[in-house]
Amino acid sequence: MIRFENVSKSYDGNMRVVDSLDLEISRGEFFVLIGPSGCGKTTTLKMINRLISLSEGYIRIDGKKISEYPIHELRWRIGYVLQQIALFPHMTIEENIAIVPELKQWKKSRIRKRVMELMEMVGLDPDTYRRRKPSELSGGQQQRIGVIRALAADPDIILMDEPFSALDPISRSKLQEDLLHLQKTIKKTIVFVTHDIQEAMKLGDRICILKDGKIEQLGTPEEIIAAPATPFVREFIESAGTKPFTMSEHLTPVVSDISELQILSVDADWIEILDAMVTSERVAVQQENQIIGTLSRKDILSFLAVDAKERVGQ
Repeated sequence: MIRFENVSKSYDGNMRVVDSLDLEISRGEFFVLIGPSGCGKTTTLKMINRLISLSEGYIRIDGKKISEYPIHELRWRIGYVLQQIALFPHMTIEENIAIVPELKQWKKSRIRKRVMELMEMVGLDPDTYRRRKPSELSGGQQQRIGVIRALAADPDIILMDEPFSALDPISRSKLQEDLLHLQKTIKKTIVFVTHDIQEAMKLGDRICILKDGKIEQLGTPEEIIAAPATPFVREFIESAGTKPFTMSEHLTPVVSDISELQILSVDADWIEILDAMVTSERVAVQQENQIIGTLSRKDILSFLAVDAKERVGQ
């Protein structure tokens, strides 16, 4: 879907903000770019829709170089959601959502139908909210509108640049859940920038950790937690302050055949658990030679998500 081929960006001709990036993002994937400030994650995101030009290399979408697309065609097929919500204050919510479909000359009936279904999709009653102005909505509601405005013209790709970082912890957590639910429905290719490792672990199918414009590690949340590729990645994960995991508190009762499952001791440490999850969706857990339950990847990620909420709320 999106292919980076030896992509670099330098603003002064010397120091590379993005350095020789090679990666591929699959269709329908939720792909997260993460790293410390100045690592090149936002620059990488903005090069996809040509808000920032490449210095070297190529980015291809469906095999075609982005430089070969007319700029309006490229950006029409890419939705964009910012931290600064940037809704037009003088327009109603309905008018804000309808901007790109109107530019694409959709029929009014089609636009109205699209606005209604998108608002319902994120839990905002169209009859209640579509005629309101942005100032009449909460921050979380405004950001929901920002997300569905990016979806209005049914783009193939959604770029999201730290869209929830300015929100309070409760709104942020709710929007993360909403986005995961929404992605199951729309199955778009999402490229998401964050500086929060817990948010990345919760949302991403794969995570790309950047440092000084280069890839430190690229993999699933389970792979990265189980086997940090570099000391920097290990330190970055540990800086999130993940609390100890007590396996017995997260087990699911055995309700089906477990003969094919890998077996772990209830006393297995965090690394042993995560290492098992790299190759298994679910494992059986044993105590004193007796199976006492099963543990899944979903259980692990739910634990990480709850832990993140608790730490942010402190």
